[in-house]
Amino acid sequence: MLSSILLMTWSFALSQTPPPFSSGIDRVDRLNAAYDVILRPDTIAPEWWAGAPSVLRNDDGTVWLACRMRRGDGERGLQGYEIRILKSADGVAFERVLSITREDAGVPGFERPALARDPATGKYMLFGCAPWQRGPWQILRFADADRPDQFDPASARPVIGPLPAERDRDTMPEEYKDPVVLYDGSCWHCWVIGYARRNERIFHFTSQDGWTWQPVGNPRLSILPLAGWHDFFVRPASVIPMGIGWLFFYEGSSTAWVDPVYNILTGAAFTFNLMTYSDLTPERPLLESPTPGVFHTWRYSSWLRVGDELWAYAEVACPDGTHEIRRFRFPNAF
Repeated sequence: MLSSILLMTWSFALSQTPPPFSSGIDRVDRLNAAYDVILRPDTIAPEWWAGAPSVLRNDDGTVWLACRMRRGDGERGLQGYEIRILKSADGVAFERVLSITREDAGVPGFERPALARDPATGKYMLFGCAPWQRGPWQILRFADADRPDQFDPASARPVIGPLPAERDRDTMPEEYKDPVVLYDGSCWHCWVIGYARRNERIFHFTSQDGWTWQPVGNPRLSILPLAGWHDFFVRPASVIPMGIGWLFFYEGSSTAWVDPVYNILTGAAFTFNLMTYSDLTPERPLLESPTPGVFHTWRYSSWLRVGDELWAYAEVACPDGTHEIRRFRFPNAF
């Protein structure tokens, strides 16, 4: 009965679907139309989503992928039921090697994980996010492991949580989620979604050891504003070193779009110093689903440089209301 109601609701919503978005850059749109499907949701029904990927590639070409699996039913905001770890020899054909359920970790739900590798020890690091002990969403870190298929689900503990208010009616974020983690050769960086007055914006933390984190700059200020096509939400996605600086992929949504909480598209910015960021796509998104349904969602992208290409793994909307993880290939200078 519930599934029938969902399908009827989805059919009606499809009739209200807006026209397709376009980046306005023909080459990008053509490349975005070619992809490999990496992972479908466990149930093929509206709002069941496989997504929020984070990828690492070893020197031997092995690709590790951590992602969030989401149910289509249950309490909104707590439908992420599993962090799944997958392994691939070629970056396309993946096998599941570890499942961390919310019950295993003792949390009510997951969102985006982040994989990293400690250059000092060679061990793998896994970050996640969840409401901690019935409280606000916080950034979690699991105990390091020799391989990503060996993370201990019961070892998670919070490492970034709400900062104390410094004044009455303070605008400090109340929650943090969806970490994007990078080591720049001297310290660790973590960009997160911060909820401030029910808006999603981008906040930046740094750490020497990945356990103790400090905010960068004013902890109330987003590194990109709520403006233009991302005037409803703006969120971090992925950071790629580019020699003289870093390409900073972000995502967001417009108040004018259908359900901008989930109808999230991707843009790009650039930073020379990881302190100030120039928006390269202020007028319109760069990437959107080439197969939209109600949503045009192209979000939670994780990018790798492989030879003379950039590989992007992203959560992308399908016509049937599911989201799947896809791999896209772009030339380094696209």
